[in-house]
Amino acid sequence: MPTGPKLSRRMALGIGAASLAAPTVVRAQTLRWRMVTSWPKGRTGPGISAQRIVERINAMSGGRLQIDLFAAGEIVPPFAVLDAVSNGTVEMGHTAALYWQGRMPAAGFFTSVPFGLGPIEHQAWIELRDGQALWDELYNPHGVRAFLAGNTGPSMGGWFRRRLNGLEDLKGMRLRVQGLGAEIYAKLGAVPMAVSAGDLLPALEKGSIDAAEFLAPATDLETGLPKYAPFYYAPGFNKPNGASELQVSLSAWDRLSPDLRHIVAEACRAEHSLGLADAHQTNAVALTEILGTYPVNLEAFPRSIIDAAHAASTELLTEIASTSPLAGRIVESYRNAQRDLRGWSTLAADMARANTRASSAAR
Repeated sequence: MPTGPKLSRRMALGIGAASLAAPTVVRAQTLRWRMVTSWPKGRTGPGISAQRIVERINAMSGGRLQIDLFAAGEIVPPFAVLDAVSNGTVEMGHTAALYWQGRMPAAGFFTSVPFGLGPIEHQAWIELRDGQALWDELYNPHGVRAFLAGNTGPSMGGWFRRRLNGLEDLKGMRLRVQGLGAEIYAKLGAVPMAVSAGDLLPALEKGSIDAAEFLAPATDLETGLPKYAPFYYAPGFNKPNGASELQVSLSAWDRLSPDLRHIVAEACRAEHSLGLADAHQTNAVALTEILGTYPVNLEAFPRSIIDAAHAASTELLTEIASTSPLAGRIVESYRNAQRDLRGWSTLAADMARANTRASSAAR
């Protein structure tokens, strides 16, 4: 009886010659995303934060999520970041929530509120209380999720072409100012001007604005503002905090694996911490350079302006709370955080000032 070819053990197990020669390798799929920003490329503070976030995500993902970074104007204008992420033009954006308060009156609470929470207090509200949940609810209709993603710290009051002696000096003044601070200045009689970061210096140089509030010494110096306005005012009551946000398209976010989502979130959290430390260091150095190089007068706002601004701020928050039930809950939550955290914040600030005085006296 004829017999067929002998069945080897390998054939019985289904392992053919081709399998031996070319083993199958499963490779992780690489996602390539684009991030647009509201900043000129490499701008001290937020521009550097955007760059570091991209570098972290690219490195920590092991190449599975690669982000390409684009400065303001390279794909969309600086104030069009939300629309670009919302409509799917890009997957991510690095910007500031205050730019969207025209369509969402409570958006500015996720950047800075006049006379409001400082950077650490604000982070506590977002991450440890209900701030993030409220933020998610606010942005969800736009198809966007946002994270704290850098912080430039408290801002200065701004650069003015002439000295301020009282509240009357603000009447009719053309002031580049953004966020809720713009509405405060409008209540005080000034004329707020929306000028992007890239157009700020030419506007001040040409005299199309009388004053400019931007950020703090490091960014102000890099922008060139000390060249054209000799009066530098403090405190920055209109922006006691400088939080940036990373926006992610919800449709893109839903396509990420859980570990990649965690990487994005942690890259943002790390930048909030490092960005704040970076701001403190660079602002200290920059302020010394400004005062030592330029004919600049460092001034305190007159008491009449501070008092009027504080009253206007209280009124504004009540107005915002009335715009929608969600806005009302955001304002209430923010005010509760301010009430609960301010006691310790005040004591900690007093201790820091006492330590500074003791250190100076010991030298």
